[in-house]
Amino acid sequence: MISWAISRYSDRSLSIIIFLAAAVWGLYWVPIRGLEQLGVMGPWSIAYFNACPLLVLVPALFIWRRSLHVNFGPAVFAGVILGIGLALYATGLVATSVVRATLLFYLTPIWSTIIGMIWLSERVTALRILAILCGLLGCFLLLRTDQGFNGSINIGDLCSLMSGVFWAVGAASLKRWPGSPTLTITSVQLMVTTLVGLGLGLALFEYPTPDLDSLKAGFALAFFTSVFVLLPSVLLIFIISQILFPGRVGILMMSEVLVAIISASILLPDEQMAPLQWLGAAAIILSAFAEVSFSAESGTDPAA
Repeated sequence: MISWAISRYSDRSLSIIIFLAAAVWGLYWVPIRGLEQLGVMGPWSIAYFNACPLLVLVPALFIWRRSLHVNFGPAVFAGVILGIGLALYATGLVATSVVRATLLFYLTPIWSTIIGMIWLSERVTALRILAILCGLLGCFLLLRTDQGFNGSINIGDLCSLMSGVFWAVGAASLKRWPGSPTLTITSVQLMVTTLVGLGLGLALFEYPTPDLDSLKAGFALAFFTSVFVLLPSVLLIFIISQILFPGRVGILMMSEVLVAIISASILLPDEQMAPLQWLGAAAIILSAFAEVSFSAESGTDPAA
């Protein structure tokens, strides 16, 4: 259905779509912060937010259960790995600064390219390497604040670093088994993110269990933003990741950093962007433009 329709687009069009879909994730912090203001704190807010789409996906799994047996094992594997990756990333956001967590997670293009070369025989050109370096430089400049790296590593840093590795493996598995049903992958990913994220959060931190009134108050926010904003972007990213190589996907998904920092700069008075951060934003856009325009023209992706 959706997968078939999307597969008809060119690689360039798919790259633009995934760039925009990932950009939506840059607003992930907005509903999470809103839930915390309503009394659903820390890992509870992350679990609540990721669990809500399951209210829609579980009935869908039952309705289309006969068509989900194809590549069921690989689909579950991809969902579990991606779910662990996102749970680790969410834990990193709680356990360390947003700057450190995001920068460490977005070493993903490096891991994705290495895994793509080894597992998927992805051809890597000088332009791809240049795009990765340009994007990483952009992330560094965009995320550079007075709370930058001080040389020490904490549990949040480790979670953030490992989250990028898990995400890269998950993205490569999507490309490795392109026939895997996206519905299964997404459902498993959300279940694992909910359970692992909550488990890690409760093991590492002490947050109060939200009462029923807080859960009721936050339901509308969690449900509508996760189902109508997060879920469509996740589905698009997973479907397109079955077509494009993980190295390219990793570069294009840096749009999340761009939107996260700019939106925080606009909506939060104490997080205004400095000139170097605007330069970093431009570098990320440049890296994505180079990957989409020049790589597509030169046939960097064998699948193109």
